[in-house]
Amino acid sequence: MSTITVKDGTTIYYKDWGSGQPIVFSHGWPLTADDWDGQMLFFGQQGHRVIAHDRRGHGRSSQTWDGNEMDTYADDLAALFEALDLNNAIMVGHSTGGGEVARYLGRYGCKRVARAVLISAVPPLMLKTEKNPGGLPISVFDDLRAALAATGRSSTRTSRFRFMDTTAPAQRFRTGSVSTGGCRACWEVSRPITTALRRSRRPTSPKI
Repeated sequence: MSTITVKDGTTIYYKDWGSGQPIVFSHGWPLTADDWDGQMLFFGQQGHRVIAHDRRGHGRSSQTWDGNEMDTYADDLAALFEALDLNNAIMVGHSTGGGEVARYLGRYGCKRVARAVLISAVPPLMLKTEKNPGGLPISVFDDLRAALAATGRSSTRTSRFRFMDTTAPAQRFRTGSVSTGGCRACWEVSRPITTALRRSRRPTSPKI
């Protein structure tokens, strides 16, 4: 069983299959790395190295009392990147895993990351409010809404973007509106990956 031990002594279990450009999958709550088996098999067969971990408190990783919040989740993920020496990686996060990916990018930048895919992600609030003074003003979202409308997107989708609960760095990565650390981690350019994710099926057993 493949594991790493992070700085507070927590053991993180992970799967690491294949070779090539790495794709790192972060699962939702209360799932495990196993829930990515279908996608891992598919992309492994397309020539990618595929990695998925059990988040602390989940599956085969340590059942910790402490550290069950986004900063520590991101730090655990960074430790995995370091241990496996991952570079030019594609990060894919679903639900809580999407928040984990966004927080990783916010804390560690995209030095090791080529692209990021957020699927029904739950990163924190990015709108500036009395209780979130570090957020962005509503005018930023109005500009984004106008830009999306100009591309012919539906008003329904535009509204979802406008009121999305996410972090400021993650939103910039997601829309591809700025470059940070020399790379653009943009879900729009990762559309072939999300299409393949939808089409792939979970196998009865992984073929490694």
